[in-house]
Amino acid sequence: MRFTTFPVLAVLAATTALVPACTNPTGSASTARCEELIGEYGVPDAATRVTQATTVAASGGKPERCDIRGTVAPAVRFRLELPTTTFNGRYLQYGCFGFCGRLEEPAAPDCGPARTGDFAVATTDDGHILESAATQGIFGRDDQAARDDWFFRAPHVVAKASKHLIDVFYGSPPTRAYFSGCSNGGREGLLLAQRYPQDFDGIIVGDPVNYLGPLGGVSETWRARTNLRVDGSPVLTDEKLPALHRAVLAICDALDGLADEQIDEPRACHFDPATLTCPPGTDDSGCLTPEQVIATRALYAGPTDAEGRRLYVGGQPYGSELAWAGFITPKPGFGVSLSASVADNYLRYVGYPIGTQHSSVSEFTFTEEELRRLTTEGAKGNAMSLDLTEFRYAGGKLILWHGWADQDLPPTATIDYYHRMAQRMGGVHETRSWARLFMVPSMYHCTGGYRLTEFDPFAALVEWVEDDTAPDHIIATGRDETGAITRARPVFPHPLIAAYDGDGSIDDAGNFAPAQPSAPLPDTIDWLGTYLHDIPGPTAP
Repeated sequence: MRFTTFPVLAVLAATTALVPACTNPTGSASTARCEELIGEYGVPDAATRVTQATTVAASGGKPERCDIRGTVAPAVRFRLELPTTTFNGRYLQYGCFGFCGRLEEPAAPDCGPARTGDFAVATTDDGHILESAATQGIFGRDDQAARDDWFFRAPHVVAKASKHLIDVFYGSPPTRAYFSGCSNGGREGLLLAQRYPQDFDGIIVGDPVNYLGPLGGVSETWRARTNLRVDGSPVLTDEKLPALHRAVLAICDALDGLADEQIDEPRACHFDPATLTCPPGTDDSGCLTPEQVIATRALYAGPTDAEGRRLYVGGQPYGSELAWAGFITPKPGFGVSLSASVADNYLRYVGYPIGTQHSSVSEFTFTEEELRRLTTEGAKGNAMSLDLTEFRYAGGKLILWHGWADQDLPPTATIDYYHRMAQRMGGVHETRSWARLFMVPSMYHCTGGYRLTEFDPFAALVEWVEDDTAPDHIIATGRDETGAITRARPVFPHPLIAAYDGDGSIDDAGNFAPAQPSAPLPDTIDWLGTYLHDIPGPTAP
C-alpha cells in the first residue's frame, strides 16, 4: 500500500520505528535574568558584547526563551536563544549558507517524531553584513579580517562566546555541544572537526564546500562559462531541462535493479547527450542542438585544463538536470545564473590575496597555474585536512551527507574526501566507528529533490554521541507540493545502498534492506588539487 493513500500523520507513525528520537533530560531553569546578560564579557580570544537580551514568550514550537544578540570582536554578530526553564544541557550551533552575511533565527532542532525547543541554539553572520545578492563577496575586497572571519574564525569564536553565556545564564556550561551545517555550513563543520576538535561533540556536515578555493574559483566558473556564448546568451535554457532529465532517467533509473524514478548511484550511469540531438533544421524543447550537446557533456565531465587533466573533483551528477534551472541557466530576475554570480564574487573579492591581480568569470583560464594561484587564500577556508586524529580521540562523532543530485556541489567531491580521510585514519572500517557518510539519492543541494526531498540526521547524531549507537540507516523522505509525504527510504552508510526486498510499496522505507553495490566504483579521483590536502589552514586562538 502506497504512502500517498495515507494522511501525513499515518505516514509518520509508520516510519517512527525507523527514526531515532533524542532523549530529553529533565530541563533546568536559568539562574540569571535574561536582561541582565547585556554587557561585555572577557572571553579569552573572543571578546564578547551582548547588545540585546529579551525574554520571548513560548511560540512556534519553542518554549519561553532568552533571545540574545551580540558581537564577538571585531565584527562577528551572533544570535543565541536560551530556554528559560527547559534547558536540557545541550547546545546546538548552526552553520551559515554561501557568503553568509545574514543573522538568521536559530531553528529548534528536530529530535525525531516530536520537536523540542529545549536546546540552546545559535547562529552567526560570519563577521559581515550582506549588502546585496549581486555583490555577496564584497566584504572581503579590502578587509583581510573580514575574510578570515568567514574563512575560519567565526564559527569557533561564536562557540566560545555562546558556551560562556550559557555558563553565566544557567550556572554551568553545556554538557554536550553539536554543530549542524550544509553547503558553506558543511564546510564550517568539517573545518571545526579539523582545526578546533574540542569545540563540538557531534558535527553534521551536509553538501560541504570544503574544497572552497577550487569550488568557488574553478568549478562554479566552469559551469558559468560552459553555458555562456561569447555574446553572453545562454547555451542551455530552462525549457530543455525536462527532456534531458527524462532521457537520463530512461537510461539510468533501473541500473540498480528497480525502476523507481530515481538514480541511486549516478556514477554507474553512462549517458551520452548526443542521443537527444535535434534533427537537422529543428530546435524544440524535446531535443538538444549540437552546441547544447557539447555544453551538456562538459557540464557532466567537470572542469579540465587543455590537456584533459581534472581541475576539480567531478562535474554535474546525472539526475540533477531539473535543478540546473537558475543555477546553470539564468535565474529569472537576476540576470545571470547563480553559478556565475558565486564565481564572480569569489574571484573578484576573496579568491586572491588583497592587492594582487584578480580575475572574473570572463577572464579566468582553466589551468593548473590558475588553480595554484587560488591556493594562497583558498587554503585559509578549505576544510581538506585528512588528519582528524584529535577530533576522534576527543570522542567526536561526525556525520557527513550529500545529495546525489546536488546541482551546485558535485557529490563525488565529498566521497573523495571521505575515502581519502578514511585511508589516512586507518581505513573505512575503522573510520566508521566515529565518522560515517550518507549519500541521499535524488536530493538536490541541501534541500529538495526530484523524488527524495528531505534528510535530517540530527536525531541520529545525538543518539550516537550520547548512547554510542552508531546510525546504521537514516530515513530520507519525499514530499509533494502540498507537503504530503510521497516516499520514505532508508539511507545506509556509504557504500551500502538500499535494496528493495521485492514485497510491498517501493515508497515504504520498511521494504528496503542494506546491500553492497553490484559493482565497486572508484571512490577517489585523480585531480590536480590533491596537494591541497596537505596544506594546513590557519586557526584562531
